[in-house]
Amino acid sequence: MIIRTAMMLLCLVSVTPLVLAADDAPERPLGKEIEIFKSPSCGCCAAWADYLSRDGFRVKVVDRNDLSDLKAHYGIRPELQSCHTAIVDGYAIEGHVPADDIRRLLSERPDALGLTAPGMPMLSPGMNSIEPKNYDVLLIEKDGKTSLYSRY
Repeated sequence: MIIRTAMMLLCLVSVTPLVLAADDAPERPLGKEIEIFKSPSCGCCAAWADYLSRDGFRVKVVDRNDLSDLKAHYGIRPELQSCHTAIVDGYAIEGHVPADDIRRLLSERPDALGLTAPGMPMLSPGMNSIEPKNYDVLLIEKDGKTSLYSRY
């Protein structure tokens, strides 16, 4: 029992500075509006929305129980889907895409549907890491093909 309590305290002490650092990070000035469609009960979607807000996006959250029609409308095939879909300047952003990738997309303006981080990458913003690690972000072309956009 003592060992378990000590391990729990050690975990709490080692994680607390990371949480405080994320909360103390300076916010960027507000930029582009991004509309995030998510399930009302999804915590990681809310965390991604908060991350984008802290990173300078003007975030509008729309809770919906079913996102399948929206994903189909924006050409996001099932294998490219994640838990939430966002729209910014006509581009679809699927899943836990880092803010820097979204800004790059908006700067480069490729002739594409948008970006996706398929599934729910464990070390992505909104999940378990502020810094993206160990996953890929893909560009969704207008013909439905994908290409590597960023690798973390």
